[in-house]
Amino acid sequence: MTQIPILSGIFTDNGPDFRTSYPVNLVPVPKSSGISEGFLRPSDGVVSNGVGPGLDRGAINWNGVCYRVMGSKFCSVAANGTVTVIADVGDNGIDASMDYSFDLLAIASNNNLYYYDGTTVTQVTDPDLGIVLDVVWVDGYFMTTDGEFLVVTELNNPFAVNPLKYGSAEADPDPITGLLKLRNEVYALNRNTIEVFDNVGGDLFPFQRIEGAQIEKGSVGTHACCIYIETCAFLGSGWNEAPGVYLGVNANATKISTQEIDQILLNYTEAELALVNMEARNDRAHDHLYIHLPDRTLVFDGAASKSLQQPVWFILTSSIAGFSKYRAQNFAWCYDKWLCGDPTTGKVGYLINNISTQYGDTVRWEFGTTIVYNEGRGAIIQQLELVGLTGAVAYGSDPTINTSYSTDGETWSQQKFIKAGKTGQRAKRLVWFQQGWMRNWRIQRFQGTSDAHMSFARLEAAIEPLAF
Repeated sequence: MTQIPILSGIFTDNGPDFRTSYPVNLVPVPKSSGISEGFLRPSDGVVSNGVGPGLDRGAINWNGVCYRVMGSKFCSVAANGTVTVIADVGDNGIDASMDYSFDLLAIASNNNLYYYDGTTVTQVTDPDLGIVLDVVWVDGYFMTTDGEFLVVTELNNPFAVNPLKYGSAEADPDPITGLLKLRNEVYALNRNTIEVFDNVGGDLFPFQRIEGAQIEKGSVGTHACCIYIETCAFLGSGWNEAPGVYLGVNANATKISTQEIDQILLNYTEAELALVNMEARNDRAHDHLYIHLPDRTLVFDGAASKSLQQPVWFILTSSIAGFSKYRAQNFAWCYDKWLCGDPTTGKVGYLINNISTQYGDTVRWEFGTTIVYNEGRGAIIQQLELVGLTGAVAYGSDPTINTSYSTDGETWSQQKFIKAGKTGQRAKRLVWFQQGWMRNWRIQRFQGTSDAHMSFARLEAAIEPLAF
């Protein structure tokens, strides 16, 4: 029997290019099991336990309570999913930003700034504040940006702004797209550059640019960046460059997007990428970086990449066929679980790992293999067997999974279905017999739905070489 890798696969396009196929709704996990050095487990399911007043636009855990901006409303979400509307903060269709000080929670929404003190939401009306695209709290100041200036509130009055204390990112004329705080330093993310500021005090703008810390690439949008593994992660580029995904630290930008990820990003316009939401989630020894695109979510796993010594990516989607927007985002660790919101319907829920449905809806999964090649001599595929964990499907369910193959990486054979096993059938073997032959090379693809809730550790093939 021949073992065929399954953590990522290959396909082709009309470029012609060999391209990488990443698992869809399956998470690569580096784990030495005696069967293989890694396996694919189902992505977390989403359980709905409430509905908010609008589409989810942002979340934060403040003082042990989950707060979300949903549509135009600022809300609290209880442990049982009950959503309580607190105030109206406007809705311009763009995600909201939130950060907190010792006694105030700041909300940047609809180009305005609001404070919540635990009881009342109050808008900052000082005309010197200007438009608010983003907000962070650092060293007693709330800092905002309007795309041109860095604006700080007064230390003794967070509702007041002194126009003489404006700052700016002047190393390049590109606009400021967002703000991040890392190690008590402010990262001003411009479109093509990133500048780092430190608090030095003084009578005017109290922050000073750290010379030598500038990064020669920038973020495409306000929320296309986040703090990830103690670095600044962002989607963007430098001057006259195509977009990619980078980690920025110590004045360097390290690219983590692969050729395939870059190719996917080229399917979107600059305006679409500017609305991308990026966030990080550290969970069960995974360091996941989520890039929420309009029709799917790309996920990078830093811990798995380090373990396997290669970039580990996978794709999340909420569709039963093709791709659609992933319906879980703006994660907040609160009440001892990962809470999330639905950016398409306004539902709220939480992640769970013993199912893989999303808000009760069935979704698909898919993975492919690398190329099986017998040095051009061809082969007969007598048998294929997926080795993994079966028997954990929903009670009463009798799902099927299928495989198909391609000899050119673009067109695929008829799907061959087998039973995936019922509840408790943990010894079920997933075997396909008489799988045809190949003249030159072949790629295998496997598909199923969240009804077939199972993990896959290894693919074995019984191959009979042809001597011609």
